Amino acid sequence: MDSRPIGVFDSGIGGLTVVKEIMEQLPNESIVYFGDTARVPYGSKSKETITKFSFQCINFLLEKKVKAIVVACNTASAASLDAIMQSYDIPIVGVVEPGAIAACQVTKSNKIGIIGTESTVSSGAYEKEINVINNDVKMVLKACPLFVPIAEEGWQDTEIAKLTARKYLEELKDKNIDALVMACTHYPLLENTIGEIMGANIKLVNPAYETAKVLTTVLHDLKIQSKSNKNSNYEFYVSDNPVKFKKVGENFLKRPIAYVQKIEIEKY
Repeated sequence: MDSRPIGVFDSGIGGLTVVKEIMEQLPNESIVYFGDTARVPYGSKSKETITKFSFQCINFLLEKKVKAIVVACNTASAASLDAIMQSYDIPIVGVVEPGAIAACQVTKSNKIGIIGTESTVSSGAYEKEINVINNDVKMVLKACPLFVPIAEEGWQDTEIAKLTARKYLEELKDKNIDALVMACTHYPLLENTIGEIMGANIKLVNPAYETAKVLTTVLHDLKIQSKSNKNSNYEFYVSDNPVKFKKVGENFLKRPIAYVQKIEIEKY
């Protein structure tokens, strides 16, 4: 038994969809979450800057004695995961590879749609990972930037969300895809709306869910899972605006957040 917490970081608040999946799939585990809300978004930064930020986030989490780290940010996973894994002797899981693997497993037509923020779509991260797994797959990519503010406002099941989803996604339905990767950590909040627009014949892939599954396997294989949930504890830290984080975060997690603490991430 290893009761040390799991560390999770994201450029902001979207990584809480990964935390939600970890809470549900691994209820015995404690979690320390850091959201770099002072420096979000990472997508507009250089690879070198994103890597520097990622190292700072990990250094903070290591101070909390975590036993594994989840990079719950598509941009950081794409830009810095290789450098991170070479630099730290701790199990590290990103969000891109689990989503790519799941998409390749569910597609029957080898035609996959990928929706994300403009930075994730332009990074080519999912295309790279999917091509490693199956280079016969054809991909259609679409940036859906308005999904992020809709999720943060808690409007995911409103007419605004449906109209926005229809505007973004209708053209994907004509591309004969049979799987759609929600390649942004905010997007699982809109899963019902996205699914309604895309229809039952298109499988939605939630990388947050798949990442928690991979984490479960990693903890089991290394024999570092916690055996009891009696002492499960969730801690939340941000680099700015803890009040907003708490309010929006409770919508993401569908549960109360007791306390959010602001830290000075630059010192790490």
